[in-house]
Amino acid sequence: MWTKRRTSLRLLAGLALAGLASFARAGDVPVQQPGVLRIAVYNDFAPYSAKGQGIDVDLGRALAEKLGLKPDFVWFSADDDMGDDLRNMVWKGHYLGTRPADVMMHVPVDTRLAQANKQVTIFAPYYLETLAVVRDPQRVPPVTGSAAVALEVFTREKIGVEVGSLADSFLLASLSGRIRDQVVHYRSVAKAVGGLRAGEVAAVMAPKAELEAALGSAPSPYAMGPVKMPEMRINGWALGLAVKADNPQLADTLGQAMAQLEKDGTVKQIFARHGVTHQTTGD
Repeated sequence: MWTKRRTSLRLLAGLALAGLASFARAGDVPVQQPGVLRIAVYNDFAPYSAKGQGIDVDLGRALAEKLGLKPDFVWFSADDDMGDDLRNMVWKGHYLGTRPADVMMHVPVDTRLAQANKQVTIFAPYYLETLAVVRDPQRVPPVTGSAAVALEVFTREKIGVEVGSLADSFLLASLSGRIRDQVVHYRSVAKAVGGLRAGEVAAVMAPKAELEAALGSAPSPYAMGPVKMPEMRINGWALGLAVKADNPQLADTLGQAMAQLEKDGTVKQIFARHGVTHQTTGD
């Protein structure tokens, strides 16, 4: 009896080490095209996906490889809201004829978003995005405390934001509009950081990953820190995957693959390769 039990334990251990090997054969994964994982990624969204590369591209490729599939990337531009993106790229397809992907990257893992889009399953958070400020420490102190205290410096100094972003909306509405004229708009976070380097602004508020990537790895005279103000109701948002709600097997398979990529350090390495410090909800 003990011999049989010991043999069974060895078999279970072997299966655990094998991970996805038991179901990652191309024919076992419920995708639209046999042997291919169709992955939706945003256009012009560095460091996540731009010009054929980025964090989401590398992560999508790693997921496909883990499942024994060939990655096929579908590049798309953001629509008016996330619900439109999910409709166009996950469960229905674009009216211009682009068929849906098997999985979409960079989807906020948010209960309200999921409830409003029941045609999709949102899962497997792989990064916790947070809002941060990079600043010239000679001109701007740490942005902490109440908005009245933290943002008072921007009644005198200019701060850069990406146009139409969360930071843009927050700053324009802060201090009863007193700093509206001090908010400088740029087409991207990278351009805003360029404005900081050129002395056009004294600080930039944006998602931390985009700031890190824009600053690069070279030594910098600037300081970066989180935005900590009680008036900022959204302090962070998890990013994950989305598939059609009627394909739970694919969601389960991709979820297990993502968990293994996080466990073996692949996810962290991918973020580091693009100059971003990986952080999750558990950090």
